[in-house]
Amino acid sequence: MEQRLVLVETAERVATIRLNAPEKRNALSEALTEELIAAIRKADADPEVHAIVLTGNGPAFCAGADIGELRQSFEKPAPQLYAEGRAAAELFKLGALVRTPLIAAVNGPALGGGCGLVAMCHLAIASDRATLGTPELRLGLAPFVIMPWIRRAVGHKKALELMLTAAVLTAEEAREIGLVQRVVPHEQLEAEAQALARQIAGFSPLPVRLALDGFFETEELDLLKAFDYLSTIRLVSFLSEDLREGTTAFFERRQPEWKGR
Repeated sequence: MEQRLVLVETAERVATIRLNAPEKRNALSEALTEELIAAIRKADADPEVHAIVLTGNGPAFCAGADIGELRQSFEKPAPQLYAEGRAAAELFKLGALVRTPLIAAVNGPALGGGCGLVAMCHLAIASDRATLGTPELRLGLAPFVIMPWIRRAVGHKKALELMLTAAVLTAEEAREIGLVQRVVPHEQLEAEAQALARQIAGFSPLPVRLALDGFFETEELDLLKAFDYLSTIRLVSFLSEDLREGTTAFFERRQPEWKGR
C-alpha cells in the first residue's frame, strides 16, 4: 500500500495537517506538494474547521526541495521547468488565499521551501530544536518561490541577509526577527500549537475570516482605498447573527453559541 505523504486529523474544530515523508525529511516533492495543496484547500472549505495546524512527522518540519527531483530537472526542457515552477507556486499562494487561520508547529529543521511554509502561515510556534533558513545559494539556486513570504515575515533587509548569506537560524534567532512568534520546549510543541488553534477556533469563524480577508486584500491598497474596503466588510460583520449573539452573551454572562453567520 502506497504511503500517504500528508496526513490529516480533525478534532475540536482544528485540522492538523502532517507532512509524512520523514525518510526524506518531509521534502516538497511534486507528490507531497500536490497532497498538501489538496489538504489545505479541503480544510479551508470545511465549515467545521476553524483553525489549521501544519507540522511534520519525524525529526524535520520540512527540508525544502526534494534534491532527487531537483537533479532530474537538469534534463527537462524549459517549458516543463516553467510549468513545474508555477505548480509549486500554487502551494505558497495559499497563504494569501485561505481564510482559515494557518498555524505552523515547527518541530525541526525548516529550510528553503520549509522556511517558506513557516513564513506563509499566519502564525508560527517553533520547537527549541528547530532551525530555519534559506540555504538555497549553497546549491546554486535562489529561493524564488518563497521570496515574497520571507520578505513579508522579516522585512526587506533581514530577508536579503537570510537569502544572500544562506544563513540557518536557531529557533530563538528566528523568533527575534519575527519569522516565528513563539519558541517552546520540544516536548511541549504539540500541546502549545493545539492550544493556540483551539483558542482561535473558539471564536466565531465569520469575523476571523473577515479579518484575514481584510488583512490580505488591503495589504497592497493605498490607505484611503483600504479604509473603503474595510468599511464594506465591517458592514458584513455588523449585520451578522454572531455579533448579536456575542454581545447578548456578554451581557448575559455566558459563553456565546456561534453559528458562523
